[in-house]
Amino acid sequence: MPASREPQPITVPVEGGELAALHWPADAPGAPIAVLVHGITANALAWAPVAEALAGEFEVVAPDLRGRAGSAGLPGPYGIGAHAADLAALLDRFGADAGAGADATVLVGHSMGAFVAALATAGVARDRVHGLVLVDGGLAFPQPPGADVDAMLAAVLGPALDRLSMDFPDLTAVRAFWARHPAVGPWVDVPAVAAYLARDVQADQAGAGSAPLRSACVPEAVRVDGGDILLNPRLLEAITDPPVPTTLLWAPRGLLDQTPGLYDEQRLVQLGVDPDDISAREVPDTNHYSILWAPQGVEAITGAVRAAAGR
Repeated sequence: MPASREPQPITVPVEGGELAALHWPADAPGAPIAVLVHGITANALAWAPVAEALAGEFEVVAPDLRGRAGSAGLPGPYGIGAHAADLAALLDRFGADAGAGADATVLVGHSMGAFVAALATAGVARDRVHGLVLVDGGLAFPQPPGADVDAMLAAVLGPALDRLSMDFPDLTAVRAFWARHPAVGPWVDVPAVAAYLARDVQADQAGAGSAPLRSACVPEAVRVDGGDILLNPRLLEAITDPPVPTTLLWAPRGLLDQTPGLYDEQRLVQLGVDPDDISAREVPDTNHYSILWAPQGVEAITGAVRAAAGR
């Protein structure tokens, strides 16, 4: 496999318009499909190292979820159910069918994307998915005190949420912002990560003269989706009895590189995770973001995807 493969931009018809996605093609017909679903304020390029490791062997597709990056123009309603429906449309586009032996389909979700993948697998895409890989998400997050969604999101997301209302004069300023982030900072000069951070921003057409850059994430989409994750019990039910083999890969450090992260062995016991239903394991020396980029994270994720597809 080549050291690097350029993804092909594609669009998929969904309710209200076109969903943007990136496609890393397979080398031969009949390859399994891996659909990579990003987190709450992320975009498709968060998955680039994983996608490149699977490309050729798999049909790899990573959508920009509704309200983010290339799909920022898609209207609401938002919410995890809407994203699951968009995933079903994407699977239609690739002819995913759980009965088509060679065309095994694996949904892979990170953070919020894990909830989307789990809900799709349990519902609208139930008959089209062979395996599910949850990456530091999909099970109930620890909740800060209080019931106010905005306060909870601010406590959990921190700088990643703050940037949605910020203007940046150029990509150098974008890099400087992320360089101060305790979890993302060490990775900002890795080319794949730099491309992911650049995909997040676009010129603010309302600005005068030289338009500043602003995140393409729609704040209302983040707020609605975040409220769904934190307060909607239906999402937690989606993973209690997964209909396909399921793996959870968790990072020992969190969104701000703190310890513990979102999950640890004690928390998984408290959540009642049954090893017969979900195979859970730690990816050492990673945080919530770097689990997608560190070599050991990429190896763990791609290994779980291959196992789920029977490779």
